[in-house]
Amino acid sequence: MNATTVAVDLAKSVFQLAVADAAWKVVESHRLTRTQFERFFDNRDVDTVIMEACGSAHYWGRRLAGLGIRVLLLPAAYVRAYVKRNKTDAADARALLEAARASDIVPVRLKSEEQQALQGLHRIRSLWMSTRTARINALRGFCREFGLAIPQGSRTGIEAISRALADPQVRIPGLIRGSMTLLIEEIRLLEQRIAQLERELTEVARHSPACIHLLTVPGIGLLTATALVAATGGSVSHFQDARHFASWFGLTPREFSSGNSRTLGRISKKGDRYLRMLLTHGARAVLRAAYVARQASRSLDGLRTWALEVQSRANHNKAACALANKLARICFAVLRDAAPYGQPVGRLNKKIERTAFAICCVLDDSLVSRRRGLLLARDILQELKRCK
Repeated sequence: MNATTVAVDLAKSVFQLAVADAAWKVVESHRLTRTQFERFFDNRDVDTVIMEACGSAHYWGRRLAGLGIRVLLLPAAYVRAYVKRNKTDAADARALLEAARASDIVPVRLKSEEQQALQGLHRIRSLWMSTRTARINALRGFCREFGLAIPQGSRTGIEAISRALADPQVRIPGLIRGSMTLLIEEIRLLEQRIAQLERELTEVARHSPACIHLLTVPGIGLLTATALVAATGGSVSHFQDARHFASWFGLTPREFSSGNSRTLGRISKKGDRYLRMLLTHGARAVLRAAYVARQASRSLDGLRTWALEVQSRANHNKAACALANKLARICFAVLRDAAPYGQPVGRLNKKIERTAFAICCVLDDSLVSRRRGLLLARDILQELKRCK
């Protein structure tokens, strides 16, 4: 069989396949059930399988990679542009073949089961935190309707509401008092579950060298470190440089350029919103701590001094975004060098291999030889003056 590439449009129960030969010409098209798709690759010689990076893609990617098949996961947003005319499953599968031929589309790295499990823990914690916040806000609203002003702060507010419910003199109708008490108990249960999940994350971080190194970076705590390791696998070798790593979080400016006109706007906000939120909150914490330290006349390192300078000439939100960008680049360096923050690894060979460095060396050699020629000409002129 000449077919070497198979494009798969994933779904829950119906899978559309487009089989192409070595010349990228579609020679077969199949619409399979889940059971048929599981058996499709058992007796076929397939070199590459192309899929969108969507739900269940990493599972099927790991399964096919176990059969010795090269798997490409393409970003769904970039594949959409290659769909011709009407959007159908067959058109989506053919679009994957066209997108795979584009050299500027970088495939998504295949995630392991451990990475997805760690990401799942973060999603569960976010859901529990959202539910807890919703319950607290509902209790605040009920108390306000009965003339009770609850102080700010989640922990302070819960304690104040609990005291009000326990006091029979407080004017809360008995009809709703029991249900509000159940909401308090639900919040306490959610807090226990969140604390248990954070203990599990702490155990994961304790046994991960990448997490240990990330925790040395200012503004990077348990949640940010484990989330970064879950997203990258602890390796950033598939990123071109630190700027591309920061742009992966959507922390670089949007650009509108044409001809000689170049306009940089706000941050793009592309990529993982959860990771961008963690980095931004970490940057706000660093800014706040740096401001307090300066007010107390304590010494600051270069990173915090730079952040305060940006804040003084811009504003707090811009400084927080700029610092979040800087933290992302620092995290890239920490993961790349596998070294804690503040202990950079020398990379002389990397600098020597750069084209710009080689050009500078050539220019330096030419300047040295030119200077030698000028000195020799000066000596000759001085000898001629003596002879006269």
